[in-house]
Amino acid sequence: MCGLAGLIDPTLAPEPLAARAAAMAATLVHRGPDDGGVWSEPDCGYAVGFRRLSIRDLSPAGHQPMVSACGRFVIAYNGEIYNAEELRAELPGLTWRGHSDTEVLLAAIAAWGVSAAVQRLIGMFAFALWDRHTRTLTLARDRLGIKPMHWARFGRLVLFASELKALAAIPGWPREIDRAALASFVHLSTVPGPATIWRGVSKLPAAHLLHVAPDGEPRLECYWSLAEVARAGLAARRPMRVAEAAERLEPLLRDAVRRRLVADVPLGAFLSGGIDSSLVTALMAETAGTRINTFTIGFQDGGFDESAEAEAVAATLDTHHRTLTVTAADALAVVPGLAAIYDEPFADSSQIPTLLLCRMARKHVTVALSGDGGDELFGGYNRHLWAVRHWPWLSRLPAALRGAAAAAVRALPPAAWQPLGLRQPAEKAAKWAAVAGSDSVDAAYALLIAQGRALPGLVLGEDGRPSPTVPRFLTAPLDRFQYADTAGYLPDDILTKVDRASMAASLEVRVPLLDHRLVEAAWALPPTVKMAGGRTKAVLRAVLERHMPTRATPKSGFAVPLAAWLRGPLAAWADGLLDRRRLTASGLFDAEAVAALWSEHRAGTANHHHLLWNVLMAEAWRDSLPATAEIW
Repeated sequence: MCGLAGLIDPTLAPEPLAARAAAMAATLVHRGPDDGGVWSEPDCGYAVGFRRLSIRDLSPAGHQPMVSACGRFVIAYNGEIYNAEELRAELPGLTWRGHSDTEVLLAAIAAWGVSAAVQRLIGMFAFALWDRHTRTLTLARDRLGIKPMHWARFGRLVLFASELKALAAIPGWPREIDRAALASFVHLSTVPGPATIWRGVSKLPAAHLLHVAPDGEPRLECYWSLAEVARAGLAARRPMRVAEAAERLEPLLRDAVRRRLVADVPLGAFLSGGIDSSLVTALMAETAGTRINTFTIGFQDGGFDESAEAEAVAATLDTHHRTLTVTAADALAVVPGLAAIYDEPFADSSQIPTLLLCRMARKHVTVALSGDGGDELFGGYNRHLWAVRHWPWLSRLPAALRGAAAAAVRALPPAAWQPLGLRQPAEKAAKWAAVAGSDSVDAAYALLIAQGRALPGLVLGEDGRPSPTVPRFLTAPLDRFQYADTAGYLPDDILTKVDRASMAASLEVRVPLLDHRLVEAAWALPPTVKMAGGRTKAVLRAVLERHMPTRATPKSGFAVPLAAWLRGPLAAWADGLLDRRRLTASGLFDAEAVAALWSEHRAGTANHHHLLWNVLMAEAWRDSLPATAEIW
């Protein structure tokens, strides 16, 4: 895994041009501590810098930026192409300098063109390609948005980078906070793409190319469409049993894992003990031919500790397993650095254990496989169960009755739900109330993914709300939820969290369940094999049962006891950021509204930890900006 950054600025002389690309790349050393380089074409004002985490072909033959054998193309590429050897075989007659997938990618582009080449890739990637003949820059991002790419154009200045911090190395561009993006962040705990926290700076959408020619506006090109995948999947669906679906799916799952074991460095796997990570680990253990390394996180708070489940799976699969037990002190030590890692406000609180997990794993391996993507593709979230179980009958009730039921649930204090014996019962009740009071399935989804109930006017100057865009031909609630999750929540939250946390530790994380062939296969499965017998991810469970016994233990995805931490060891840190005078001076939030939320939470009369964490992460990010930066 690597980091790249560059610019087009025709006004700069050769030395300042290269120096600025080098300065941008220097902010990304954590993404690539092993090697670096800069390439420029001063006549065009183009320069690109690169930082390399060496994974395949550790020799100088893998150095980047890399020029194609024909001399026409220059690439800076972040990612892994898992079918590189098959593509290499389709490109006969070439003299290869090494065995890196970067060289194969360049040769494929030279032979077939960039648009045709990316459609043949199996992998995760983001790259900047410079065509020296047409003087055109092409930026690319993989189909699911696993790897990041940011870009901006201000007049004749074009900037691009793996992370926003690299853009900040270039002086003079207008840094204006996008208040609508901030409002969306408060609702979702992340800034949804293509927006970023900075007005005029965008995330390149997944499955897109961006072409920047010498004259004319930048042009977006979509080379793979999730909507078309969903449409084709619906057309191909037919009734089948779970066992038949598992029989069809397992060879593809096995191949996806096998391909992600290619590396010239040590590998391991994240193991939470849930279905997804257990399945990936089981297939990895069978394929690797050697005892594999696995890693998990535990908590001193027994209500959040799932390490025993992971350790049981590790014992069954005979892995070399390590568990890191996270304390509140560990969290407090990590929190001050989160804003710098994520570059813009980001408040999925599982970012804390994810970062600590990556740091632990990096002490032993350079590549780790994870089970991310299984929930989105195969129906693993509680909201998916609600879409199947509750929405069909709730939607038939009169709106007044649903609203009254929702209000009654919300009126009960958190302590009233404790006797139910559920993890985070008050939050689950609040989610149910959100569904009950919704007037449409899309409105229900928007409330279910919200991290706390955002208050109107909390963000000063803007009260925007995101609305997921789902194709109309998807009529089933489960299909609509899964589409919105895959198109939005997955790249904006889950994959962003994992990319920044892993790259901060110089660790590459691979996600076999997000092989695009699996995505296409998942959409062709009927909902009855995803939700069967009242269980989520029934087809993945059936595949896993072929390799090891399974238990229906609910998983939280490295959830943390944030509510208690904010009342305890993180309280002093939070007090400083939520001080009324400080919030007023910052100008991002309604200071009085935030103070009221904080007072109720500290007193234990309500749980506002999700919403407060969002405000805290935004304020911590604001504090992390250079004092000399001009910000509007």
